[in-house]
Amino acid sequence: MRSLQKKVSDTQALGKAAEEETCQHLKKQGLKLIEENYERNFGEIDLIMKDGEIYVFIEVRLRNPDSYTTGLESVTKSKQSKIKKTATAYLLEKNLWNKVYCRFDVVGVTQTDEDYQFDWIENAFY
Repeated sequence: MRSLQKKVSDTQALGKAAEEETCQHLKKQGLKLIEENYERNFGEIDLIMKDGEIYVFIEVRLRNPDSYTTGLESVTKSKQSKIKKTATAYLLEKNLWNKVYCRFDVVGVTQTDEDYQFDWIENAFY
C-alpha cells in the first residue's frame, strides 16, 4: 500500500513540475499568470492566464514519450465539461461573466531527459 501512495506522490510531483515549466513557457510567449490550480468540487483548472485581454483557461497534460496517447488526446469530453464548469464558477466568482472574452487551451507536455517539449493548442475546445 505504501508504494502505491509513493507512486501517486511522484506522479503528482511530476505533474506539478510540468505545470510550472508550462507556465514559464507561456509567460515567454507573452501570457500573464492570473492563478494556478483553481479548484472547485467539480473540477480544477491548472493555469488561468491572460493573453492580452483574453482570459485563458489552460489544461496541462504530461505524458512520457512512450505513451499510446498524447496529452492532448487525453482531454476527454468529460474533462472538457469539468473545465468549462470550473471556468464558469471562476468567472462568476470574479464578477467577470459576460464581461470578458475567454478561451480554453491545452498544453501537451512531453518530458525527455530533463527537457520539456510543449504542444500548445489554442482554442482546443469550446
